[in-house]
Amino acid sequence: MNQEVSAFIENLSQPWQIEVSNQLRKMVHQVIPEAEERIQYKKPHFLKNGHYAAVISPSKDAIAFMIMNSSGLTFPKGFEGPDERKWLKIRKEDTPDYGLLEDLLVQASSTL
Repeated sequence: MNQEVSAFIENLSQPWQIEVSNQLRKMVHQVIPEAEERIQYKKPHFLKNGHYAAVISPSKDAIAFMIMNSSGLTFPKGFEGPDERKWLKIRKEDTPDYGLLEDLLVQASSTL
């Protein structure tokens, strides 16, 4: 695991954001064991075979989890973004469906 990514997550301002980000990071590494992680554009990016697979993007009141390479996949209500990348904004009161996110990430990253 990349120390810059660890420090980034641990320095988020709200405990729930740290918890969600750590869970998302763990999920990415379960789905893509060979994932490379780094801070790019001031947020954690996860790559598979040199291609972007996922991004954790915190804001003041949410954590957006972006799945790259998503063209052709069907996303449930709540996801935003253009066809090639979709994101879900997770807020403090939300209970993320990590199983769903995992399934979508498996599909999206399978061709990387």
